Amino acid sequence: MIYDLIVIGAGPAGIMSAGKASESGLSVLLIEKNPKIGAKLLLTGKGRCNITHQEDDLKNFINQFGKNGKFLYKALNIFSIQDTLDFFHNLGIETKVERGNRVFPTTDSALSIVQALGKYLVKNKVKVLTNTKVTEIIREDNKIIKVKTRQGDYVAKKYILTTGGRSYPETGSTGEGFEFARQLGHNVINLKPALTPVLVKESWIKDLQGLNLENVNISIYQNNKKQDERFGEALFTHEGMSGPIILDMSKKIGELLKNGQVTLQIDFKPALDFLKLDLRIQRDFKEFSNKEFKNSLHKLLPQKLIPVIIKLSNINPDKKVNLITKEERKTLRNLLKEFKLEIQGLTGFKKAIVTSGGIDLKEIDPKTMRSKIIDNLYFAGEILDLDGPTGGYNLQACWSTGYLAGESVSDRNALNTI
Repeated sequence: MIYDLIVIGAGPAGIMSAGKASESGLSVLLIEKNPKIGAKLLLTGKGRCNITHQEDDLKNFINQFGKNGKFLYKALNIFSIQDTLDFFHNLGIETKVERGNRVFPTTDSALSIVQALGKYLVKNKVKVLTNTKVTEIIREDNKIIKVKTRQGDYVAKKYILTTGGRSYPETGSTGEGFEFARQLGHNVINLKPALTPVLVKESWIKDLQGLNLENVNISIYQNNKKQDERFGEALFTHEGMSGPIILDMSKKIGELLKNGQVTLQIDFKPALDFLKLDLRIQRDFKEFSNKEFKNSLHKLLPQKLIPVIIKLSNINPDKKVNLITKEERKTLRNLLKEFKLEIQGLTGFKKAIVTSGGIDLKEIDPKTMRSKIIDNLYFAGEILDLDGPTGGYNLQACWSTGYLAGESVSDRNALNTI
């Protein structure tokens, strides 16, 4: 059988493009090497699936992707954030907006999203082949003529490559899509892990594992110069830090590490300057004047952080609060405003949420997602040289580019748009 379209990779972009093309009456084959569709989707938003970012200003949304963001204008105009919300609502998924304008399903379950997408494919009669790994894509001149798999060869008039990046390789994102693209003549921009946790040198960090921080300010320094800073949420892990602030700065941290040591600095009390924090500490010390130092910080800090702060302050934990000196109080204050950690490195692709780099956007028509090198090939999703911050930006890029690719292959005039 010769299909109208073969989509390789059943992640968010692949599912969207396959479903959209099938809605238009095309015969569509969706090939996925994993046992089930949407493997990586199940991990997004800590298993809750942050499906998009509620943003009314399209320009601001696009700017979050840096200099390559303008590539998304057409895709986001064709399939906007509101279109995404409507799409999922029509699939029976209700949504909610949380802190930072992040949009989640009310089920708080990524599985509910994957199940809804599965029903969407069934409804539109997309043929899905799971446990089917593409081993080779065969090209003749400037067209693909078939794809080879371990189960056999498959032929279509057009093809969409949505194999994702290299992040979280256990979900199947091992990067073979980039190799296929190179073999087909496309340039692949330097691949790097993005939105990845950081590793630190301090061994006591494991004592803070699981501690979630809200409303903190984190800065990164190199050669005593501030290179970046963010306000919001962060999380201590057994070997470093993660959470939205850290993930969003990880790409910058990776670049800086090539030039030397990078220091991370946490301000646990950004709403208070040094003087106001000192007054706050004095009030607490006055209230707990007859208590031991170790029992005087519970109003100021999370319980899990207290032993570490005491240790780093070098203040005797059994010392009565009313005996603590001005210099010791100053040391405590400085720790809370300038809590330093030495960055050892990044966790890399193994735990990165997305991949930075990808198919060179100069070789793709942003109006159709069609390759400028192979006439019947289109791209969508994380395989593109696009990466944004946490908060639903990257998934929205997948929905929008996937939709545009699916719509473009359905257009009889699509091959004449370049």
